Amino acid sequence: MDQIEPSAQPTDAGDATPRLCSRLSVPVADREGFLRHFLEHLDEDVEPAVGPDSETRLVIYDCDTRLSFSGETLRVVVEGTEAGRHGVAKGVVAYYVQHILGEACPPLVWAGDGADTRELAHFREMRVVSSQQLSPHMRRVRLAGRDLARFATGGLHVRLLFPPKGRAPVWPHAGPAALPVWPEGEDELVTRVYTIRRIDAPAGHVDIDVVLHDPPGAGCRWSREAQPGELVGMLGPGGGDAGQADDYLFLGDETALPAIARILEEMPANARGQAFIEVGGPAEEQALRHPEGIALRWLHRDGAPAGTTTLLEDAARTAVSPGSPPPFVWAGCEFEAFKAIRRFCRKDLGLRKTQHLVVAYWRRGARQDDDASADDEA
Repeated sequence: MDQIEPSAQPTDAGDATPRLCSRLSVPVADREGFLRHFLEHLDEDVEPAVGPDSETRLVIYDCDTRLSFSGETLRVVVEGTEAGRHGVAKGVVAYYVQHILGEACPPLVWAGDGADTRELAHFREMRVVSSQQLSPHMRRVRLAGRDLARFATGGLHVRLLFPPKGRAPVWPHAGPAALPVWPEGEDELVTRVYTIRRIDAPAGHVDIDVVLHDPPGAGCRWSREAQPGELVGMLGPGGGDAGQADDYLFLGDETALPAIARILEEMPANARGQAFIEVGGPAEEQALRHPEGIALRWLHRDGAPAGTTTLLEDAARTAVSPGSPPPFVWAGCEFEAFKAIRRFCRKDLGLRKTQHLVVAYWRRGARQDDDASADDEA
C-alpha cells in the first residue's frame, strides 16, 4: 500500500472550494464482517452503534467518506476539495476493500471526479540539489520540484521513489481503483518512506534527513551517492503529525529525530511539554529550535546497540505524574519500544486514538533502512 495514515482533520464545511466526488459499488456478502474489519483498520474510535443498516461516515485524508449498503452491495462516496488527498482517500478505501474481500474482490473501478485520468495528483518528480553530513549518522539531501504547496501540510512523511541506475525513470500512474500502478521489470522502482525535515514551498525545495546504517540500505546509499541533477519521485504527504493539545510528550530515537525536530520548529510559541530523543551519544545531538515551554532532553545509549535499551519507555513513565492530566503522546522508535510505549499509553494512561500517535519506525533484526515508518500516504 502506498498511503500513510488517514488524517483526522475534517474538511471545513464552509469552504467554497468546488468539491470532488467519486463513487464505488462492490458486492459484499458479509456486510457486518466487512464493516467491522474496515473500521478496525481506519477508525478504532468509531461509535459502536454504527452498523450495516445505517450510513457509516468517517474522514480519510480530509475527505468525507460515506459507506452504506443496498442489499449485498456496498456503496462508497468520497468527497473532498483537493485532488491529491481525494485520490489518496479513494486509494485507501480501495486498498482495504481488496484486503478484506481477498480473492472474492472484483476489479474496482471508481466513477466520478478523477476517473478519467492516469495522473497521481500526489506525485512529484524531484531533482537532487545537494547533500551534506549533519552528524556521524545523519545526512541531509535537498530536493527541488514544482508545485510543492500540498506537501507543507497534511502530514510529515513522503515516499521517495528511486529509479534504476542508468535508466530514464518510469513513474507510477493511477489505475481504475485509484491505486498506483507500478513499473515492473527493468523499470522497477525502489521506494522508502522519509520525513520532510524542512520544506520551503515558494522556493520549491524540501530537505530529507536520512539515518545512516551499516551495512547501508538503498536509502543510505542514495543519500551518500546522490549527485545534483539526479531525479527521484515523491509521493505524499501523510502521517506522523501531532494533534492539538495543552501538553505534549515526544519520544523518539534517531529515526524519529527529523520528525520531532520539524514538529518542534512548527509548534506555537506557547506550546508546553517534554521531548526525549535517544541517540548513540553527544556527537549525534543537533541544535533544535523549540518553544521555551518544551523541555528537550537527549538520551544517550553510550555504546548499547540501537533498539536494545528501555530509555524511551522509562522516560515516558517518569514524564507523566500520577493523577495529572495525560499529555498528547507522540512517539517513533524501534518495534519493541513502540509496543511498550503504546501499551503504556493505552493501558496505563487510557489514551484514545486521538490522544496519541505511537509508531514503529524500524525493527531490530530486520532490514534497517533510513527513517522508514512501519505504519506509514506516501
